[in-house]
Amino acid sequence: MDFALTEEQRELQKWGHEFAEREIRPVAPHYDETEEFPWPVLRKAVDIGLYGMDIYMQTQQDPSGLSMAILMEEIFWGCAGIGLGLFGTGLPLSALAAGGTPEQLGTWAPRMFGTPEEPAVASFCVTEPNAGSDVSSLRTKAERVEDGFVLNGQKIYATNGGIADVHLIVATIDPTLGHRGQATFIVSTKDHPGITQGKKERKLGIRASHTAEVLLQDCFVPVENVLGGVERLEGKLERARTGQSSGRTSGALRTFEITRPLVACQAVGIARAALEFAVDYAKDRRAFGVPIAQHEGVAFQLADMAVEVDCARLLVHRAAWMAASGQTFARAEGSMSKLKAGEIAVSVTERAVQVLGGYGYIKDFPVEKWYRDAKIYTIFEGTSEIQRLVISRALTSA
Repeated sequence: MDFALTEEQRELQKWGHEFAEREIRPVAPHYDETEEFPWPVLRKAVDIGLYGMDIYMQTQQDPSGLSMAILMEEIFWGCAGIGLGLFGTGLPLSALAAGGTPEQLGTWAPRMFGTPEEPAVASFCVTEPNAGSDVSSLRTKAERVEDGFVLNGQKIYATNGGIADVHLIVATIDPTLGHRGQATFIVSTKDHPGITQGKKERKLGIRASHTAEVLLQDCFVPVENVLGGVERLEGKLERARTGQSSGRTSGALRTFEITRPLVACQAVGIARAALEFAVDYAKDRRAFGVPIAQHEGVAFQLADMAVEVDCARLLVHRAAWMAASGQTFARAEGSMSKLKAGEIAVSVTERAVQVLGGYGYIKDFPVEKWYRDAKIYTIFEGTSEIQRLVISRALTSA
């Protein structure tokens, strides 16, 4: 067992850190204030090869599975909102890669990123007003018609929703079958009239990331845009109607299982940023004649923060290695990483605010922003409660 990074991984880490330090951190307060999507930063990422299909293909070649986790930790150390602008397309890409046909992957994956001259983003749309963690209750309908399906419904909290060219929409064909009566559809704002952006959400944190409703009104989608192919869908529906067990979770949940370690590494980046800032501040700030880092009340806080950040990173790296090695998460190791990283991001950033005292509560210092950004990691792509449910079921079903 070797915990040392390879030379290639160290170079990737340095590359990501330098981009975050040079291009992301200086503009992070602006995008946090305005809630604009960071298109200029994304274009700079395109110019150096940090955004696009190539970076995913490059990191996929790492047999350890750590390269993307290492890179994303550095980018999210810079800013979580801008980081989601750069890597939010990874979730729909993962869904496309996991469930799509080779033809669909070849056609739609490049469109998710656009061109160097006109970059684009993609969106994975699952959540609805009355269906969040309970994906079996989705009400967006897909009605079978000649040569395709007609979609009607409302999605909420969609990252890149409405500004994306490519949307992956999870919809219900047969509501009597629960999640087995659902399918995912590839929908393009350029090709398929009837998909529009609704309300853009104003958020506590990750404010540079675009989050909005996606509205579908009589949106016709051809059969070739059924993720995985219409033949596979019809087979799945027939098995469900005849009571045959598929032994599989829903496509949406499988996608979240795949991406949980990468969501977790984002939270580690936020927590590490707060830890580093708090340590530097505590070494410089003096009280009662000495730096506050010499007072046990502060020093022990910093020690606990450092332990928690390393603990979360180790869980993330194990889960990423397991996924790359083709191992199943028999004990819900992906959920473990996401649960721990999300909760330590909240606790570490809160402690950083406490270490800074009044300065931690004002916008002149970045820890209050990191505190706001961290909270979403206990909520999206599976709440902490859902992670505990997944973990406990994995433990007790063995």
